[in-house]
Amino acid sequence: MNLIGFKTEQGVDKSVGTKPGLSPAESRELPFAARLSTKILLLTIVFVLLAEILIFVPSVNNMRLAWLRDRLNTAAAAAIVIDGLPKVNLPRPLQDSTLMATGTKAIVLHKEDITRMIVVSEVPPMVNAQYDLSDMSFLPNARDALSTLIWGGNQVFSVRGPIGGSSMEIELVMEDKALREAMLVYCQEILLFSIIISLFTASLIFLVINRILIRPVARMTASMQGFAMDPSNPASVLVPPAGTDELALAARHLASMQADLQKTIRQQKNLADLGLAVSKINHDMRNILSSAQLMSDRLTDVGDPVVKGLSSKLVRTLGRAIGYSSEVLAYGRASETAPRLQRIKLRPLVEDAGEILGLSAGTDIAFVNDVPRELEVDADPEQLFRVIYNLCRNASQALESDTVGEKRVAISALREGNCVRVTIDDNGPGMPQKAKDNLFSAFRGSVRAGGTGLGLTIARELIEAHKGWIVLEDKAERGTRFRFELPDRAAA
Repeated sequence: MNLIGFKTEQGVDKSVGTKPGLSPAESRELPFAARLSTKILLLTIVFVLLAEILIFVPSVNNMRLAWLRDRLNTAAAAAIVIDGLPKVNLPRPLQDSTLMATGTKAIVLHKEDITRMIVVSEVPPMVNAQYDLSDMSFLPNARDALSTLIWGGNQVFSVRGPIGGSSMEIELVMEDKALREAMLVYCQEILLFSIIISLFTASLIFLVINRILIRPVARMTASMQGFAMDPSNPASVLVPPAGTDELALAARHLASMQADLQKTIRQQKNLADLGLAVSKINHDMRNILSSAQLMSDRLTDVGDPVVKGLSSKLVRTLGRAIGYSSEVLAYGRASETAPRLQRIKLRPLVEDAGEILGLSAGTDIAFVNDVPRELEVDADPEQLFRVIYNLCRNASQALESDTVGEKRVAISALREGNCVRVTIDDNGPGMPQKAKDNLFSAFRGSVRAGGTGLGLTIARELIEAHKGWIVLEDKAERGTRFRFELPDRAAA
């Protein structure tokens, strides 16, 4: 039998050991380029380089201004010395030496309203651009720096700036070739330095992230892969690390889920094995019961009225047993047969349940049937009998091991509008908290040792099939009280 949808041991679904959604290539260890750690390392390098680019423009701009100021200071020292000499024209060789030392084409000194050409080349150059270092605006200076770096090399420009704290200014005319070469060397140094910083920073970040993030994630991934391959192996359950961060919490939740799933798989395998055994036993039992029913039919021909009365009850009991056997074989479909509703009296069903359980006169358990004789209910008689029988049997079994003075099982019923309410009450020891927590759960909600809890599970399924509901009511005194309600189609 295929109990609750799981295959028997002979037909175990081998797909449990596969990894749904993963290809064989994905199930193996990932290559270095596809790993999360590699991606983080590369992204860190890229982001650090982007940050270096953001500071590249200010750095190049500052380097250009410092280079120009250095040239202005050198030329200003020479210009002040020459300006202090008598008003004579410097010899051509001396002018050329001065221009060569300062790297300029012309040096002009501005003081108050006087402008003096200190030295100038024989052919005055044509100036392509003019810069004033007294204007420290960032955007214009940055634009000029990028222009020199990208398009410079064969341009002539003039640069002007103050001399110290005096009112004099010095102006130089020079080619931008030397300036551009110096800027290119500086950019190469910046690039090399940026790469070194990027690699160093990325390595540190990678080591830290790999330790606190990648390794735990890799452990959980490996655990999930191993668990998917062999979920029944206890060693495949993740051992969560000690910690309070999110990954440690996720690992503990994963380990708990794996343990619960492993427990569920064991229970379902046991159910599958049990279902196979029950199906075999039940098949033979149904044949035996059928033979017993044939023999009990012959008892109805006996003239003794007592035997006739007992034989009719025996026939009904055997008929129910055969019906139960057939339904057990169909239990693997995980659903009960739809109820065949009909108008029936409720009290005879309760009397039959008491007689079959042996709760008649002369026993130490009083069976009180307070169901009105005229009360009718719209239900499936066999399924409703099973509900009442299971609940009464649980109550009688709880009372058998109890030591109270008077043992009692009472069944009462009444109609409320379009519903019939049935109450089954006993004065036994009551249900332990564990059974209440797992109420209506098969193999978990049993009250007594060795019980299966199937009685309450079946009762709830049958009541819900009738569109009704069942609850365990709280009692101030000792004992257990179940109440269920059935909608009445005729009354509605």
